Amino acid sequence: MDMLQDAARFIQLDPSGVTFLFIVGFIGGLVSGFIGSGGAFVLTPGMMSLGVSGAVAVASNMCHKFPKALVGSIKRYKYGHVDIKLGLYLAVFAGIGVQIGIKIQKMILAAWGPAGSDLYVSLSFVAVLVVVGGYVMYDALRSAKSNKEEQISGLAKTLQGINLWPMITFKRAGIRISMWFLLPVGFATGMLAATIAVGGFVGVPGMIYVLGASSLIASATELVIAFVMGLAGSVNWALSGMVDIRLTLIILAGSLLGVQLGAIGTTYVKEHMIKIVMGTIMLVVAVSRACAMPKYFAKLGLAEISPTMINVLDKISFSFMVLALGVGAVIILGSMFKARRAMQLQGQEV
Repeated sequence: MDMLQDAARFIQLDPSGVTFLFIVGFIGGLVSGFIGSGGAFVLTPGMMSLGVSGAVAVASNMCHKFPKALVGSIKRYKYGHVDIKLGLYLAVFAGIGVQIGIKIQKMILAAWGPAGSDLYVSLSFVAVLVVVGGYVMYDALRSAKSNKEEQISGLAKTLQGINLWPMITFKRAGIRISMWFLLPVGFATGMLAATIAVGGFVGVPGMIYVLGASSLIASATELVIAFVMGLAGSVNWALSGMVDIRLTLIILAGSLLGVQLGAIGTTYVKEHMIKIVMGTIMLVVAVSRACAMPKYFAKLGLAEISPTMINVLDKISFSFMVLALGVGAVIILGSMFKARRAMQLQGQEV
């Protein structure tokens, strides 16, 4: 319990910190509305770069997630992108994963304290971001070069062909698949969301490459899952005293602006652009978290690193985080402007 209380000590906030968090929230919302993820792979490291402990960053981020996801899902539903049935099925399995993930995070806190939790969050970020982000980027670039319509993956075709009861049809997503293949995708999404506040970059690729949904449908439907598990996880974390409501409200204010703009952006761009944005931000954020890890190794006594070197690495980590935010915003807003401009020129020609 002492470890939990120690991890829950909240940071002091100054005007620059509030401004940074608002910008992080805005870009996190922009990314969320565009690619369907809760934007946590930007928001959680962003809070940690200000000195927020991993557990508090995860809890506060999850608390802001469900109202933002609700706004984004309603916006995308109006564009016909959301498969509510698919989202609710995955949300049920994600809910199980959320509860188990929170228990894992609390066990790590109790055993190794805040430094152990921070290291766990950062290691998890780097591992998952590199693997998932690398593959998503590879697939996006391949799709962009071929200039063809998005194709269903070989794995998804195989799984859809397995007639394992109960079989479920999702009309909006245009897929029919066994419930048993939904379970691991939903569970992994929820468990990661609870432990490191990131479920979308597993949930969205899972729906695309495992279940066979399109990028547009997957990115929109993920917002439904984010709402359900964000609400459940927030209650659990709040009862443990780990939610910093100041952080939650600041990033939520920025996110609610960004998520609507990001959702609008999906109506102007090709589907492979959603994957390019997702992959780019993931890989840059992975570098940021990798630079921060030596500090946690030092705190745990697992490595000897001078304070000067730790300070340098912290600055590099923060710089890459700022770069990730900037790159994400530029790609999304730039692609929106370019696509909208092309549509206007087409209209003038007609």
